[in-house]
Amino acid sequence: MNAVYSSRRMKRRYEVWFLRCGLADGRGAWWFRYLLTNLGRSGCNAESSSQPVQVWATWFPRDGKPQTFIQGFLADALELSGRRQLPFHFRIGENGIEENTCWGNLHVAGHVISWKLRNSSSFGVVLSDKGWIGFSQSPHSNAQFSGEIAFDGTKFTGDPLGFGVQGHNCGYRHRSYWRWMHAYFHSAHGTVSTLEALVYDMPFGMVFRKAVWWHDGKPTVLKRFKEIEIERESSLLKWKFAALDADGFSVEAMIDALAPGIHVLPYLKTDCSGTFPVWNASLASAVVHFGKNGGEVVETMGGAVLEMGGA
Repeated sequence: MNAVYSSRRMKRRYEVWFLRCGLADGRGAWWFRYLLTNLGRSGCNAESSSQPVQVWATWFPRDGKPQTFIQGFLADALELSGRRQLPFHFRIGENGIEENTCWGNLHVAGHVISWKLRNSSSFGVVLSDKGWIGFSQSPHSNAQFSGEIAFDGTKFTGDPLGFGVQGHNCGYRHRSYWRWMHAYFHSAHGTVSTLEALVYDMPFGMVFRKAVWWHDGKPTVLKRFKEIEIERESSLLKWKFAALDADGFSVEAMIDALAPGIHVLPYLKTDCSGTFPVWNASLASAVVHFGKNGGEVVETMGGAVLEMGGA
C-alpha cells in the first residue's frame, strides 16, 4: 500500500506519506509528512511550501499551540523507488521514509527538528481507491512507533515512543472537501482497537463515505454511513457519525478537539492557483459505541486525529 504511484513526468498530482504519532507519555503528538507535488512541472514556485518535494513536521503539544515546519527541495535531489515497486523508498537530503522506518532533519526559521522512527503494525486498510483520480489508504493502521524525536534540544525517546497511524494518499487534485479521522484505543486488557473514517465529495454530486472498525484482530467495513454533527471553528472541531454494516453491526462515534489544539494550515492546489485551508487536531478525543446494539464503549483522551479540508 506504500508503493509509489506518481511518476516524475506527472504535472498535476500530489502524493503524500504521513504519520501521526501520539506520544506514549502524553506530552503531545507529532505529525510528519513526506510530500510530492507536481513533479513534472517542478512544483509551483520557489517557496518551500510550493516546491515539488517537501518534508513537514508538526508538533501538537499537550495544552499548547501547534507548530508546523516545512522544508522544500528540488526534485533533482530526490531518490524515489519506481512506480508500484516494493519495497518502496523516498529519500531527500537528510530525510526519508521506507516501509517500517522514517527519519528527518529539518532546519527551519531557526528551529531544528530531527527524528528517527521505526514502526510496526498488524493491520492495514484501503479506505478509498479511485485509480487515477486518487486513493486514501493506511498501510499501518494500528501503528506502534519507537525511536527518538528531537526538537530544539528537547528529546522524546521510547520503545514504544507512541501510537497512531501511517497513511498514504494520492490524487490529481485534493477533493473540494473531506472529513477524516483515526482513533487508537488501548483496552484495560492490553488489546488495541482502531477506527478510521473518511467522507469526501465526488463528481456528479455523489459523496464517498466509509468507516473501518478494527477490533479483536478483525476488521469490519461500514458503508451505511450517516453524519450527525459537524463543527469546524477555530475553537472547536467536532465530528459525530453513525455507521452500519450489512449484518446490523453498528458504530457510533464522536471525535472532538478544542483550542489551542486545532491547527489550520494552507494546502497548495495542484493547479498552482492558490491554497485552501485544512483543519487538523492530532490530539483529539474519541468515544465509540459499537456492537449489534451499540452496547460496548471505548474511548480515548488525545489518542485520535481529526482532519477537515476544503469548503
